[in-house]
Amino acid sequence: MEHILEQLGIPESYGRSPALPRFAEAEELIDVGPNIIGRSQRLTPATARAWADMTAAAATDSIELLMVSGFRSIEYQAQLITKKLAAGQSIETILKVNTAPGYSQHHTGRAIDIATPGVRPLIEAFDTSPAFQWLNTRAGSFGFQMPYGYNNEWELTYEPWHWFLTEEPER
Repeated sequence: MEHILEQLGIPESYGRSPALPRFAEAEELIDVGPNIIGRSQRLTPATARAWADMTAAAATDSIELLMVSGFRSIEYQAQLITKKLAAGQSIETILKVNTAPGYSQHHTGRAIDIATPGVRPLIEAFDTSPAFQWLNTRAGSFGFQMPYGYNNEWELTYEPWHWFLTEEPER
């Protein structure tokens, strides 16, 4: 892992202040169907169950939740950063939006970027949608939380679309 961080030019001090948690890459994943652009997505079995339950509950309240992305491997996370570096972005700018490989919740298989019809995906305006309001009040009952709120403890960009299964809910 350290060699990947070094190759990307990520400072050795990354993740220390503020302290970012490191996450292990998921070992067991299942297919949960296509995302909004038709690419097959995978999640851990517990996350897949919670996602299915949550989307069904939202639908009964006339809210449509769509998956933008689920599992992303450590290797894929490194590729995303490499592409941004090649496009001329600084590593400091990139790391405000993308966490370094090993630190991303996406490679746990428990993170989902969520969209809804009528709102462009992956933008702050998602937080004005009925879907976001529904998630804010109901996602916790399915085990999901939005970790990257305004002024979050890791000083990462606000991501109202990013939700993480913190624990499997008792059902």
